Amino acid sequence: MKNKLVYSTDQGRICPECEHNLDDCQCHDSSKVLGSGNVKIQLETKGRKGKGVTLIKELALNAEELKALGKKLKNHCGVGGSVKEGVIEIQGDQREKIKAYLDSQNIKAKIAGS
Repeated sequence: MKNKLVYSTDQGRICPECEHNLDDCQCHDSSKVLGSGNVKIQLETKGRKGKGVTLIKELALNAEELKALGKKLKNHCGVGGSVKEGVIEIQGDQREKIKAYLDSQNIKAKIAGS
């Protein structure tokens, strides 16, 4: 069984996965690809007080590229949004605009849901 040490007075905060100092963490590499490449664009309203948010999931990009693409998509659609846990969230129903933009960037995507 793994030791679940999360803090040490010698090292400070410790990653529970690889047991290294958080600054030297081996398992949260920024060059790691986050998605599978099977890109899905969907509209979600649950838990958002009826406000729609367009989600772009499974992009085969690392964290930095994902953040840059999120910024470009927000700019293209003229709305706000964020990148959380490998998913780009864009405010409003922007599915068609996002699909057209991703197609122009040679990223195959499907609109999921209805």
